[in-house]
Amino acid sequence: MPWATALRNVMLPLTLKRVPAKQAAARAEAALSAVGLSSFLHAYPRELSGGMKMRVSIARALVTQPKILLMDEPFAALDEITRQKLNDDLLALWAQQRLTVLFVTHSVFESVYLSQRIVVMAARPGRVIADVATDAPFPRDVSFRTTSEYAASCRVVSTKLLEAIAS
Repeated sequence: MPWATALRNVMLPLTLKRVPAKQAAARAEAALSAVGLSSFLHAYPRELSGGMKMRVSIARALVTQPKILLMDEPFAALDEITRQKLNDDLLALWAQQRLTVLFVTHSVFESVYLSQRIVVMAARPGRVIADVATDAPFPRDVSFRTTSEYAASCRVVSTKLLEAIAS
């Protein structure tokens, strides 16, 4: 909502559930803090970068305290540096809040970095082509992206993706 502050945007799901305003504000502040935006509670979307806007969206999803977080290409429109930072932030949130995250991406590299399990799908009709486990331990950080294990996993997923394209 471009007319509302970050805090008000994050409060929206709780407002719709008729959570008392004081409680909703406290939970929204905590969610914004969890995504590193405690200094931007009163900022409007036009005052936020693309990455910050995405963090507000994540906070809005987290404020309801879900057990499953569904994310459909949330970082696709971001530059690579911001995308990698948000990948790290998402892993930290996942570890902290112990959520199940279903993350849709077209990036082989992002899928290997973030996942314990990657499901490769083919188009028309949508069907599962491969189910690939990524056994690299967590926590993962930027150094994981340069390991031979990461490169090998990316090769496996890329091969499966090529099979999906060919099918």
